[in-house]
Amino acid sequence: IADRREGIGVCGWILVSLSFVLVLITFPISIWACMKVIREYEQAVVFRLGRILSKKAKGPGVILILPCTDTFIKVDLRTVACKIPPQEILTKDAVTARVNGVVYYRIYSAVSAVANISDVHSATLLLAQTTLRNVLCTQSLAQLLAGREEIARSIQAILNTATEQWGVKVARVEIKDVRIPVAMQRAMAAEAEAARETRAKVVAAEGEMNASRALKQASMVLSESPAGLQLRYLQTLTTLAAENNSTIVFPLPVNILGSLGQEIRGG
Repeated sequence: IADRREGIGVCGWILVSLSFVLVLITFPISIWACMKVIREYEQAVVFRLGRILSKKAKGPGVILILPCTDTFIKVDLRTVACKIPPQEILTKDAVTARVNGVVYYRIYSAVSAVANISDVHSATLLLAQTTLRNVLCTQSLAQLLAGREEIARSIQAILNTATEQWGVKVARVEIKDVRIPVAMQRAMAAEAEAARETRAKVVAAEGEMNASRALKQASMVLSESPAGLQLRYLQTLTTLAAENNSTIVFPLPVNILGSLGQEIRGG
């Protein structure tokens, strides 16, 4: 509010004097009308003939006011939790979403909250709704889902700058819920499923490639030792016999197969 140096004028002092005389004449009955109790979490902005008395709030405790010339307004200084109704927004990547949140704020200057704005709580709520829409419209859906804390801090900074002249301090902003249309949810689920299948195929292909390299190295090692190849053959037969007990396996040495192959080619 403007810092006004002029006083209440001669007429004002006359009215104040008459009010003070009236209190003295009707004392002690009038004392009960002059005493007002302000709670610990409240402050009172006293108006004398329409002007704020002493340019500052009074309380907590007992305050004295003059009848007929003084009025006062109580201001609650406790933190207020304000729910932001669901807001329809269009993100940067053209996705429609419904977003709601919570704003925690408190009044630190009772005089500014009374003298600079008509309804500080309603104004703070409307400003929070507008700021939420304006900030979220500049973000993509992925940024909105992954960067809630950064967005909340950005909204808090904007609100603090705008509400400073109202005597309001925004303590915290939280984005509660982000809802997108069902069709978009299905599309995102299909996209995620396709991405998982792609990664699975890539992993399987890499496994096949690594297995092929290992088999190539194993064949090179076994080709240097015919006895090792035969032992590997017998080990494989043993494994098959252990897994399938009803199967009868007749092992045949590899060298016999080699000799039979040479006879067949010679004949």
